[in-house]
Amino acid sequence: MTEERHKKGILAIDVGLAANMLLAFLKTSVGIAGHSPALLADGINSTSDVAYGIVVKIFMRLSSKPADKEHPYGHDRLESISAVVVGAFVITTAISIFWSSINDVYDHFSGISDFTGASQLALWIALFTILLKIWLSLWTRRLGRQTSNNVLLALAADHRNDIFSAAAATVGIICGRMGLLWIDPLAGGVVSIIILLTGVEIIRESAADLMNTLPGKKLTEEIREKLGKVPEILDVEEIHGHRFGLYMVVNITVGISPDLTVAEGDRIATQVEEILEREIDSIRRVFVHYHPVRYMYRQMEIIE
Repeated sequence: MTEERHKKGILAIDVGLAANMLLAFLKTSVGIAGHSPALLADGINSTSDVAYGIVVKIFMRLSSKPADKEHPYGHDRLESISAVVVGAFVITTAISIFWSSINDVYDHFSGISDFTGASQLALWIALFTILLKIWLSLWTRRLGRQTSNNVLLALAADHRNDIFSAAAATVGIICGRMGLLWIDPLAGGVVSIIILLTGVEIIRESAADLMNTLPGKKLTEEIREKLGKVPEILDVEEIHGHRFGLYMVVNITVGISPDLTVAEGDRIATQVEEILEREIDSIRRVFVHYHPVRYMYRQMEIIE
């Protein structure tokens, strides 16, 4: 399962990288030759996509390395790190496109711009980009959900942004050809804000994995339900998760009767580990800490 997941991840990255290399060449060259600031800005965006696509591919290959002495849980967390890299590149690109677009608009209204409208070829390239990115976004997101891969979900979000970017470029080109020349560069600035927000969201979600946030509500409830099968457990006090790519390492603190021996407590802890690792696919390892629940135990004695 892990090997198949890794192959799907590399395939999605390779296909996206090849597409972005083609689009970067087409949009940058035609944006310059076809006199379209919006298409040129979108070409810069695709060039950045190529750069971080190469970085992500390197990280993905490293993440598939098996566990070793220094990394007993494997290298899967590199997936989250590479997603942060994607988010950083997205934000950097957004800022670059924004300032370039604002400068072009300023030059136009200052009368120092020689922009006369984009060519017909620039329009066709923008439309081709929309169609290609729609397919890439849907396909990559489907693979990302199938494999629970944050990197692919981040790339799918970036492909989706490219749809908006190309759509804005298309509108700008059409308006520029109709005589509204200032809309072409302004379109790039509007899209850069959308790209910026997506970059922030990618980093936020990836950082949550790296900072060992608590498991989600659904997984926490599932863990508590599974532990309900162990009658000796009187209380589940803490559940902490540490995500490593597709899998999670869980630390759990449970309360048991103070009358049980250390050996019995160890047996309960082992039972908890076996239940969770066997019945929840996303959990790779479980660490259990147990201690006596004196107050709860006394309350039960009073009731009896």
